[in-house]
Formats: sequence, structure tokens, C-alpha cells
Amino acid sequence: MVRVTITMGDPAGIGPEIILKAADHLHEKIAQGGLALTVIGCKATYQATAASLRLPDRSQPITPEAADPVPPLAFIDVGEAGPPIAPGIVSAAAGRLAYQAIEIAVRLALAGKVGAICTAPLNKEALNLAGYHFAGHTELLATLTGAKDSVMMLAHGNLRVSHVSTHSALADVARKLTPERLRRVAVLTTAALRALGIAHPRIAVAALNPHAGEGGLFGREDIDISTPTIAALRAEGLDVTGPVPGDTVFVKLRAGQFDAVIAMYHDQGHIPVKLLGFSVDPATGSWNALSGVNITLGLPIVRTSVDHGTAFDIAGQGIASETSLLEAIALATQLAPRQDTA
Repeated sequence: MVRVTITMGDPAGIGPEIILKAADHLHEKIAQGGLALTVIGCKATYQATAASLRLPDRSQPITPEAADPVPPLAFIDVGEAGPPIAPGIVSAAAGRLAYQAIEIAVRLALAGKVGAICTAPLNKEALNLAGYHFAGHTELLATLTGAKDSVMMLAHGNLRVSHVSTHSALADVARKLTPERLRRVAVLTTAALRALGIAHPRIAVAALNPHAGEGGLFGREDIDISTPTIAALRAEGLDVTGPVPGDTVFVKLRAGQFDAVIAMYHDQGHIPVKLLGFSVDPATGSWNALSGVNITLGLPIVRTSVDHGTAFDIAGQGIASETSLLEAIALATQLAPRQDTA
């Protein structure tokens, strides 16, 4: 049995809706003892969302200090009995609630009371308005857990992409490619793949520059930094290949030639995963589902997340897809240590 904590993210976004839908989808598994969930967020918003969308709220209230036995589907309220948060509106109040949920979840995970954290999306503007100056979940979690550095991995089916840099300006990407950082990403990615059941992970390193620098004509980072680092990793027994030009490496990943790709920067890694993960209705041109999970490597706890944003434009309308959250919960249970739960 694994207990997974789900943080609501920004309560003005689609977090409350997709959590309710996911909990309803997993109701039978939870009831049969195959999974335990603790939701942390604004209870008033959660209840208002359930009522407006006619979704069941089967969660039972607990406090962060609750001792066993904890209900199979529990809820920790950070809303302090305040009013519901209005959907689709950026606010400091919502950012504060989002932060508090994450802080409690991290404490529970570090104490071993939950096996993993699964996060619904937060809004970076709201988070900063509340006085928490972080670029996103990855940086926030690294600070709360005391991690030296962390690595973002996206997963969609057999597409797994780790990142050397994430929330950085393109002008800063080249200087963030160092032998130490590339080694760290490769080692953590290998460990994560083994945890997912891949005994002998094969990893491709994407080139930073077009054509891997074309012999130095388009930059020397791939030649001077990536190539010798990859050679050193291979000498240590890691199956790492590259640098592979960015315009072909993801085709090779999709074809099963590799188990993961190390991308150099945010958009290089995110675009292929989201292009394949979004399901688009050809009749309307709108997306109706999103498959994909964000995993943070290098933390002393297990953390997965949905691979989409708060979607303020559709918040509260009942049309948000819970697919990514269900996948994130499933991956969390795979990666988490086993726990005894009542």
C-alpha cells in the first residue's frame, strides 16, 4: 500500500476539479485498499467545486498531525475555514494557499507519513504575489527539502525527457551546461529509469547546437563539454549516447532506440512531449485531454506532477481532463517506497 499526498495547487485553477475527478475514478481501488490518498488544499473551494460540478466529495478531514489510522481518502484543509477561491482569477490569497499545501506535503513526506507527493498546477504569478519568489514547483521543492539541485523529467508513454536547465532564459542556457550538471542529470535519470523497471537504461544526450555544433561552426559546447562528459560516463558503465542532434533525437526515442533523452533546455524537452501528449479535437481545434507526467529527480522525497498548467480559462467549467493527474498518481505509486497504512 502506498499513501500519496495530492496538493491542490492554485485553487483558482483546475486543480480542485481534476482531483475530484481522479478520486472518483480511483474510488473502487481506494475502497479496496489498493491505494490511499491525502488531499491538501482549500476545502471550501473543493466542496464548492464538487457541488457545482455534481461530483462526489468522499474525503474525510484530518489534521497534518493526525496519527494512524488515517482514512483511505483524507483531506487536510489549509483554507482556515475561509470562503471558496473564485475560479480563474490570479490572487495572492490563492498563491498563499498553494504554498501552504506544498509545505505541509513536504513535511509529511520527509517524516515518512506519505510515500509520495503528487502536485496539481500552481500559478507562478499568484505564488509570487503571496511573497514566495520561486519560478515554479521544482525550485520550491528543492528549497523546502534542502536538495542541492534537482532535475525535471517529463514522461509520456515511452517518452522520458530530463532537462539540464528548465526555467532559464535562452541566453543563460549555454553557461548552465557544465560537466558536473550533465553528469548529475545522467546519473539521476539512470536511477529513475531503473526504479521504473528498466534494468539497463539507454540514454541519449540532445545536442545544444544545430547539428551538434557542426564541427565548431555553430558553437563548441557539444564538442568541448558534452562529448568528453559522455565518454567519461560510458567509461563508468552508463549507457549514454551523444550528443545527438536535437532535430532527430526525439524521433529515435519514440522509435525505442533509447529509454530517455537529456534535453538541454526547457522548450527543447517540453515541445516533443506536449506535442504528442495533447489530444486535439480536429473539429474544434481545442485540446480535450493531456497525457504526461512531470517527475522531480534529486529530491529526498518522491514527487510527480501533472504536465499542464492551471488552465484558468476553463477553471470551474467541468471540462478539464484528469488524465495527466491519474498518470502522475500511478507513477508516484511506482516510485514510492511501500508503506503500512491502516
